[in-house]
Amino acid sequence: MPKRDIRLVVLNWFRELTLVPVIVVMMIAGSLVNPVFFTTSNLINVAEGGAALGMVVVAESLILLTGKFDISLQGTFGLAPLLGAWLIAPKASQGLGTEWNPWLGLLVVLLVGLAVGTFNGFLVIKANFNAFIFTLAMSILLTGLQLGWLGGQTVYNLPEAYIYLGAESWFGVPVAVWITVATFAVAALFLRYHRIGRAMYAIGGNLEAARAAGIQVDRIRIGVFIVASVLAAVGGLMQAGRVTAVTAGQGSNLIFGVFAAAVIGGISLEGGRGRVVGALTGVILLALVTNILTLSNISSTWIDAVDGAIILIALGLAKLIGTERA
Repeated sequence: MPKRDIRLVVLNWFRELTLVPVIVVMMIAGSLVNPVFFTTSNLINVAEGGAALGMVVVAESLILLTGKFDISLQGTFGLAPLLGAWLIAPKASQGLGTEWNPWLGLLVVLLVGLAVGTFNGFLVIKANFNAFIFTLAMSILLTGLQLGWLGGQTVYNLPEAYIYLGAESWFGVPVAVWITVATFAVAALFLRYHRIGRAMYAIGGNLEAARAAGIQVDRIRIGVFIVASVLAAVGGLMQAGRVTAVTAGQGSNLIFGVFAAAVIGGISLEGGRGRVVGALTGVILLALVTNILTLSNISSTWIDAVDGAIILIALGLAKLIGTERA
């Protein structure tokens, strides 16, 4: 490989990993704040805390790369596992009382994600609804359905199979972490090596040029909406397993963290630029911030403010380094 190409590859990776120095600083700060920070159990807690968020970040990143976005992913994150739990839980646990087989409940979770993603995709892409207004309305609708339906109550006492993704571990590491890391890896490889993945960058970079090149733009965009919605439903299932229950309104403020992780990780809001590896560093950064604040015994009312400050600092660093994504 020519030296110029090697330098270009190194520069591209450096740009995608801009947040790594910030993450290192945060880890040093965490060790100074509390010696518990660098224990194995705490680092596993950090990874587990970011797993569900990470699934939705992958989902949103895929949509952003095609030049669209979906605010309603947080509604799917809450509604899909809630409906599945309601159908399989006994009445004493705030369920419907039908006590369906937990595997049917899991199927319902995926079907909700599939249905919402298909609905959003067709109306945003084919009917040309404004993505922001339409998915914002869908987010309000999905969250409102949860709150109106159960009145803010919690469905609990769920079967082991239903909460497996969020409650169990493989080799001492939560299953949710394994699944999230695998999802990031598959998404990265797909975007880099599969023709549809490369087409997604082309669509987000120049829509009309992509159409002229014969790319099935609408089909790919709708498919991305569907996949993203299903991933959000799985992320909600992970969160339900982590707390062994589903509360109406779960993930109601999730989308702010999702966009923050994706954007500071290098995913362009304009489409066509960024890699999911960078988005993963955004997830890690936000998970570290939350953990350090918790170990510092700082009131949860300050977490959003500190998160916002960290995001501004990270964006400033990206701007200084000269990345386009800032």
